[in-house]
Formats: sequence, structure tokens, C-alpha cells
Amino acid sequence: MSAVVLQKPDGRVLTVRKRGTSRFMLPGGKPEPGESPVETAMREAKEEVGLVLDRERMELLGEFEAPAANEPDHLLISTVYRHPLVGAPRIAGEIAELRWQSPDEHADDLAPMLLLNVFPAIG
Repeated sequence: MSAVVLQKPDGRVLTVRKRGTSRFMLPGGKPEPGESPVETAMREAKEEVGLVLDRERMELLGEFEAPAANEPDHLLISTVYRHPLVGAPRIAGEIAELRWQSPDEHADDLAPMLLLNVFPAIG
């Protein structure tokens, strides 16, 4: 699994909720055959929020483990990148909803990966 952090200048992070799910998470997903983690994150950003990211600007934030948001009793291992915000994200692909989330506000519908790993890593 790979994901990408996209932040507004005020620090809010783009989160997405996929159709048929209840938790907000980062844009991202599972790799296709032969795809590297960074390629996965870039492809998923384009498919889910319509943003074309620059590989040279992808910064590795870390590899994290947390309970899967939408699969009970599963552990998620995710490689997370940060990229400067480019353009205006839009709902695309399997996404039902977008939300800009402050890392300081811990809503009860956020994925564990965000709460336990990503928000602490970005400060």
C-alpha cells in the first residue's frame, strides 16, 4: 500500500472517503504488478483526486503499520509520501467524498493510519 500527504498552506491534509466505506484516509492504494511504492502513490493520486504529481517532488515520509480502516482484524503496512499541493483536487475514481483535515483535530471517522502514524509524523 502507498499513500500521499497533500497539505494546504494552513496545514490541513487532504483526506478521502472511498465509496462504501465510513473512514477518511489519504489518497492511495495497492500496487499494480511491477509498480514501485512511489509509482503507486502517484497513480492513485491521479485516479482518486485528479492530481498529477512530480516524482522528483515526492518526499518519503515513512513506512508505517496500523490497523486497516475498512478491514477488521487486518494490519495495514503503508509507504507514505509527501508532495506539495498542485492544483485543485476533485472527486474521481472510487472516491465518494473529499475533506481537508487538520492534523490537530482527531475526528472519530479517520483511519487509524492517519491518527497513529501520519499526523504525528507531519507534526
